[in-house]
Amino acid sequence: MKLGTFHGAALLLAGTFAAAAALAQTAPGRHRGHRPAPAAPAAAPADTPPPEAAPADGQAAPGASAANLGIPNNPVFLGDTDTIRKATAIVNGSVITATDVDQRLALVVLANEGRVPPDQMQQLRAQMLRNLVDETLEIEAAEAEDIKIDQKEVDANYARFAQTQHKTPQQLTDFLRASGSSAASIKRQIRGEMAWSRLQQRKIEPFVNVSDGEVKSIIDRLNAQKGTQQYHVMEIFLSATPENAAQVRANADRIVQQLHGGASFQAYARQYSEASTAVLGGDLGWIQPEQLPPQLADTVKTLAVGNVSDPIALPGGFSIIAVSDTKQILTADPRDAVLSLKQLSLSFPPNTQRADAEGKIQQLIQATQNMGGCGGAEGAAAKIGAEVVSNDQVKVRDLPAAIQSTLLGLAVGQATPPFGAVNDRISVLVLCGRDDPPPVNNVSYDQVYDQVAQQRVNQRAQRYLRDLRRDAVIDYR
Repeated sequence: MKLGTFHGAALLLAGTFAAAAALAQTAPGRHRGHRPAPAAPAAAPADTPPPEAAPADGQAAPGASAANLGIPNNPVFLGDTDTIRKATAIVNGSVITATDVDQRLALVVLANEGRVPPDQMQQLRAQMLRNLVDETLEIEAAEAEDIKIDQKEVDANYARFAQTQHKTPQQLTDFLRASGSSAASIKRQIRGEMAWSRLQQRKIEPFVNVSDGEVKSIIDRLNAQKGTQQYHVMEIFLSATPENAAQVRANADRIVQQLHGGASFQAYARQYSEASTAVLGGDLGWIQPEQLPPQLADTVKTLAVGNVSDPIALPGGFSIIAVSDTKQILTADPRDAVLSLKQLSLSFPPNTQRADAEGKIQQLIQATQNMGGCGGAEGAAAKIGAEVVSNDQVKVRDLPAAIQSTLLGLAVGQATPPFGAVNDRISVLVLCGRDDPPPVNNVSYDQVYDQVAQQRVNQRAQRYLRDLRRDAVIDYR
């Protein structure tokens, strides 16, 4: 299971860990290139930097700024074993063992809450081996350029990730061991990403050029398109030939079925997608339909936010896409507002029935109506035994869609209706303050330059990795 680059996201263990951006600020890096996504070669960048990728697993999920509120994805209003085994592959002399594959496979099974059909396990194991081969090639290529990754850096990133999961490094290590994986497996991923990122900085980025004319042309086009619709798109691309197209289509259908069943789009993109965006969980960023092949463009325009498409046939393979958000180019969006919130919550024992909880629910409603705004939240909560959690930096966009629309209609001091489940926890959110986004003027030169340059780095990195595969001596056992 690939880790994202240090610009994007860390390990995704959907259903067990939140989608984490823990490594986003840990080290400089660039997107790791594999196969270019089947999009227009000179995609126009967004008018604002893309936000952290939101899980597109069929439903919207709370973003990073709202993580401590524990809001459910679909509100309803009312968690080292390094035994050496026989080699599975030897890559230029570096051994990949069956244990390495098993532990990486365990991460994917964990990421999907164990919902991996038995008939897909062999294919998934083969994918894990391919990932490990690529990872080994990247580490070896960096070492050949005398790029060394200090173990202290790897350990620091691992500890930082553990902290985002509210665990100590030892607790995370114990959890992974109990799940059939290991800290060593994740640390190897971290090392591979750091090595590949630094290799790109040395061997690729200095040789990527973007002209002033190109940047200005894109800026002019964006300004001319101000107010038109833009989509935040996720993609899983599976390559196919005429000989294996039927088999690949069947695999794509199974992936879609798993996504509709609640599996994480990001996790599946990381493991199955052959596009350069795989390490970003399939995130194509903010784009316009015209930047995509016609087959994808038509689907993007009609796909509801949070939904996943059926496999779409393209020259060279099949794409599965999801739209995680929409906005208008160079237009301020109310969902970019930053809120100050207090959440009052009541917990209930399992198997509590609605009738038994009704009295407490009414107490919670009454308390939020009579407490006189956020200043009285703690006192009102104490009277009814509720828990209070405060967060002053919640982006509206990071909240589930139903919560977004409700909060945007509130005045300061007002509260949402209760939401949650009576056999677990019900909550209300009280709006304590709101900072609306500033008016949007023009897209910046630096932003456009960076996005065009990054796309070219990705393409060159893909070619570089392809050359490494071609020249490698790989002995499969």
